[in-house]
Amino acid sequence: MTRTLFVPCDSVSVGLDADKVAELFRLEIFKRGLDIAIVRNGSRGMVWLEPLVEIETDEGRVGYGPVTPDDVASVLDAMLGDGRHPLAIGRPEEVPFLARQQRLTFERCGIVDPLSLDDYRAHGGLAGLERAVALTPGEVVDEVKTSGLRGRGGAGFPTGIKWNTVMLAETERKYVVCNADEGDSGTFADRMLMEGDPFLLIEGMAIAGVAVGATQGYIYLRSEYPIAFAMTKRAIEIAREAGVLGPDVLGSGRAFELEIRMGAGAYICGEETSLLESLEGRRGIVRAKPPIPALKGLFGQPTLVNNVLSFCAVPWILSHGGQAYADYGMGRSLGTLPIQLAGNVMHGGLVEYAFGITLREIVEGFGGGTRSGRPVRAVQVGGPLGAYFPEHMLDLKLDYETLAAAKGLVGHGGIVVFDDSVDMARQARFAFEFCAIESCGKCTPCRIGAVRGVETIDRIMAGVEPDKHRKVLDDLCELMTEGSLCAMGGLTPVPVVSALTHFPEDFDAGVRSAAAE
Repeated sequence: MTRTLFVPCDSVSVGLDADKVAELFRLEIFKRGLDIAIVRNGSRGMVWLEPLVEIETDEGRVGYGPVTPDDVASVLDAMLGDGRHPLAIGRPEEVPFLARQQRLTFERCGIVDPLSLDDYRAHGGLAGLERAVALTPGEVVDEVKTSGLRGRGGAGFPTGIKWNTVMLAETERKYVVCNADEGDSGTFADRMLMEGDPFLLIEGMAIAGVAVGATQGYIYLRSEYPIAFAMTKRAIEIAREAGVLGPDVLGSGRAFELEIRMGAGAYICGEETSLLESLEGRRGIVRAKPPIPALKGLFGQPTLVNNVLSFCAVPWILSHGGQAYADYGMGRSLGTLPIQLAGNVMHGGLVEYAFGITLREIVEGFGGGTRSGRPVRAVQVGGPLGAYFPEHMLDLKLDYETLAAAKGLVGHGGIVVFDDSVDMARQARFAFEFCAIESCGKCTPCRIGAVRGVETIDRIMAGVEPDKHRKVLDDLCELMTEGSLCAMGGLTPVPVVSALTHFPEDFDAGVRSAAAE
């Protein structure tokens, strides 16, 4: 009987020699005349164990990690013997980091063969789409409304309301567009899904197309994700050949086609109107709103724009019911959030958990504290435009309302950890510098404000009339917040103000000078 060995093919593992590891296993298996097939799976999200190699046994899959090319022969010996090896971790599902999670969106990632539609279906895939084509469009949208799902890309807008707006728009042509331009530092959940479970995104977008009456969808991806592009492109071809996409979705008589397009990788193309400009073949630059894309989007037609995580939450919602999804979470933050834990942390990776978990539980409970072993000083939540919170605020709950009250944001669910060696004045400066580089240039507050922000913080850090320039900085932050055309400029002050509020000592030139000595 053929046994199966799994070697991840996601970007992190490939960057850590997974391709070489897979090839060496292939040669070793051939040399020994073994009946073992190799499957390149996605990542389970335990980054410190990558490449995490697994093999099927009578007791289920057992893992070994991180496996280097030098470990291949000895790991294979262990797999064929009693399983004992310094890199053995047992069943991955029993590793505390994974065992304590509440995985809905990521329930298959790292488990299935990403390009096997049969494997996808065998693990519950397509159940959501099968139910969706049996319902009316209004019933599908009602399920999404009931779930309480809010846009996981950063804005947090109620997904069901957006779907309803597009569904009700009266026109001959509508579009569904997936925003896969994952540009936030410390985020990788979109990439993981497209590399490890691409049929999930395809299913979610097909459900959306059926619901809102769109027959054409596009996935807009950034160029830094070549493996995700190749994997998703091939998955689309397989889905089309199997009748999941095309003129007769699952034999329902409804049509939905899907293409994937690659952008150059500008951060501003994560903003939905800039993305649409780029998708139409122009420079990615923000459009003024109104009209909103739901009424006038791609090629001037009603367009449903959602993030990868939003679309990928929908198949579970349709197959289990909107209320089952809403039973997770708290308040108006319902369901689960794929949290990406990165930075100076012992156990970085992907944690999916219901809203309401505290930052401390994520950073210390799942992450195990800092990798350097030094005390945690700050965490940034929500990407490069998210707030910095000091260690004494780690008991904040991770939900939209709590973080907004603390002048922060959930964003795309990224959390970056810093130890006590971090210079928060430089981190604030980085926010302005990032905005100055990535601004599309359409509005003056963002285009000019970010440049003036860098100059002003430089003067404060140098001790040049600090009180005067602090006031300039306050005025500048208010102007950018109130006057910017989109979230790029409007949110840039968030990390700056949080750094000034919680870490004022780092902006004091006297303290900086003493620390340098």
